[in-house]
Amino acid sequence: MKELIVKDLFEIIKSRQIDKVEGSYTCYLFEKGLDKILKKCGEECAELIIAAKNADNGQIVYEACDLVYHMLVLLAERGISLDAMYEELFTRAEKQRNLKIMHDSDKNT
Repeated sequence: MKELIVKDLFEIIKSRQIDKVEGSYTCYLFEKGLDKILKKCGEECAELIIAAKNADNGQIVYEACDLVYHMLVLLAERGISLDAMYEELFTRAEKQRNLKIMHDSDKNT
C-alpha cells in the first residue's frame, strides 16, 4: 500500500546502517556522518523552496521526496524512530483539536 512507503523506506534506511551495501548512497551518507547528512538536508530544503517559488508542482513533489528521504536518514542517524515523529504529530494535532473545541465553546457562552 502506498501509505506504508515511508515506513518501508525507513526500514530500508535503517538496514543500511547495519548491512553495508557497496554502491549504496544511503551507506555513503552514513559513512560520511552527521555533517554530510545535515548538509544534504539543507540542500534538499533549499531545492524544495526554489521549486515552490518557481511554481513547478512536479519539481516540488520531486524535491519534497528528496527532503523526506534525507530527513529519514537523519532520523536513523540520530536513533529516532518514526513512532517518535508520529507521536509528536499526534500530540500537535490533539492540541489543535482541543484549542478549537475551547474556542468553539467560548463562542457559545
